[in-house]
Amino acid sequence: MTNPIFVALDTPNLDDALTLARSVKSHVGGLKLGLEFFCANGHHGVYEIQKLGLPIFLDLKLHDIPNTVAKAMQAINVLEPAIVTVHASGGRAMMEGAKAAAGSNTKVVGVTLLTSLDERDMGRIGYSGSTHDQVSRLTELAQEAGLDGIVCSGNEVGAAHKIWKDGFFVVPGLRPANGKAGDQKRTVTPRAARDHGASILVIGRPITAAEDPNAAARAIEATL
Repeated sequence: MTNPIFVALDTPNLDDALTLARSVKSHVGGLKLGLEFFCANGHHGVYEIQKLGLPIFLDLKLHDIPNTVAKAMQAINVLEPAIVTVHASGGRAMMEGAKAAAGSNTKVVGVTLLTSLDERDMGRIGYSGSTHDQVSRLTELAQEAGLDGIVCSGNEVGAAHKIWKDGFFVVPGLRPANGKAGDQKRTVTPRAARDHGASILVIGRPITAAEDPNAAARAIEATL
């Protein structure tokens, strides 16, 4: 993929998402649609966004018993997404079922640890060790389950890449130099993530909340 930037269209409003996508599509490589968008617009909304001709990343973070996740994956196969997320913490059987049920052209990637969490949050949840430990454990599990790759922060992607040489690495929570972190706790710049092995760079508010989203996307693309 020439341009690794996937802009996160995190809005429930289809018209707003379309307007934003049209304004930045010359400077991004794909479009990420998450739960907020999908719950509001469903399959119809995805079809409308697909008309712009860019790959679609359905960031649904599926996490349930294996049978339910497999059936959910089957239900979205008709949309032919380029990428779909599941939670790696759902376990090996769940990930195996998700991959088996996915379309042949869809990459299934496992979310390791949300970029809104830090080590203090991990302790409260009950995870032991560091963020790197948790991401490494789930990277190995996702690889064993036959997924295509993982989702992790830019802080861990280098270590994950060493574990899984040919994995597909999706890195969210990115912020340009001097950008505001917002609710993200483990951020790096898009260029740093790319240099450490990221396959896809998911960028939301630095582009979508900018006064000129097209200029913001163009500026980030230029740093790569």
